[in-house]
Amino acid sequence: MRRGRAVAAVAAVLAVTAGTIAVTQLGGGDGDGGADAAGAKNTGLPPATAPVERGDLRDSAQADGTLCYDRQRKINAAASGTLTWAPRTGSTIERNERLYEIDGRPVRLLYGAGPMYRTLKPGDEGRDVEQVERNLAALGYTGFTPDTEYTELTAAAVKRWQKAHGSKQTGTVGPQDVAFAPGKVRIKGVAAAVGDLAQPGAPLLTTTGSERIVTFELDVAESRLAKAGTKVTVELPDGTSAPGTVSSVGRTARPGKDPQDGSPKVTLTVSFDQPEKVGGFDQSPVTVNLTGETREDVLTVPVNALLALPGGGFGVEVVRGDVAREVTVELGMFAEGRVEVSGGGLSEGMKVGVPKI
Repeated sequence: MRRGRAVAAVAAVLAVTAGTIAVTQLGGGDGDGGADAAGAKNTGLPPATAPVERGDLRDSAQADGTLCYDRQRKINAAASGTLTWAPRTGSTIERNERLYEIDGRPVRLLYGAGPMYRTLKPGDEGRDVEQVERNLAALGYTGFTPDTEYTELTAAAVKRWQKAHGSKQTGTVGPQDVAFAPGKVRIKGVAAAVGDLAQPGAPLLTTTGSERIVTFELDVAESRLAKAGTKVTVELPDGTSAPGTVSSVGRTARPGKDPQDGSPKVTLTVSFDQPEKVGGFDQSPVTVNLTGETREDVLTVPVNALLALPGGGFGVEVVRGDVAREVTVELGMFAEGRVEVSGGGLSEGMKVGVPKI
């Protein structure tokens, strides 16, 4: 992950402690105006200064993500036989179109959240019945009330649907005839070749939805930056950017994809505000820009201006002319290489000591 801020206050403070102690030692003398080991006169001042600034501080970060499609799932063969037709990778299948064929018998796509797990006949009841009936109605095969009961009227509509496709008019429908998906699907991969022998439960297709999404990993320590509903900007492979929203956040922390980074990660998903305008190849790398909390109208100093004080806490070295003095400060948010500070009589425009660049 690429950061535009300190990961956390503690980490940032630890990172700068060694450097700021060096600043204090460079600035401090024995009061006799002596010279250092290199023969340069010790002035008692820090080697460089930076201004105290007032403005908005934004907690932001960047993450490497992957552009892909939503709702990936596998479709397995529902019957034994020879695969006689399979769709082309990258093609889109809509309601009532063929997903694949076994022994010349098409299995067609219908829309629904539940699986097609049995052969339906008059007298059967259940959610799968309602899904079949709603699809028949959407295709114009009516004469019944879509509900959870498979009646003779349902069977009659199924026969008309079968006749329209040149199939045997049985009035029953099962997994060998249809498969359900929440909507139209995109064929991501085909696991078998035409002519292969298929067995029930054997993988045939990998499908996705048609909507573009981005997945990315985030350190658990940084997950507060990207809760569901957080607005982000995605930098796309063609150099353009697109606005989006974090649509889901993983509930389980796991090691990241980078074996050199042992910190636990959570996986997040971004949905685009205008997905129809997002192009690019599947599995293309992208960059996700996140903006978390914003602190408005606050005083900030560079992180490396902080001093670890001997009695505990932190301070900065305020420089006025040829005089430098340490003041204790309270720390707020760390972001963009700066830290929010208060107390110590600080005001905008004051100079504080920093290590020489």
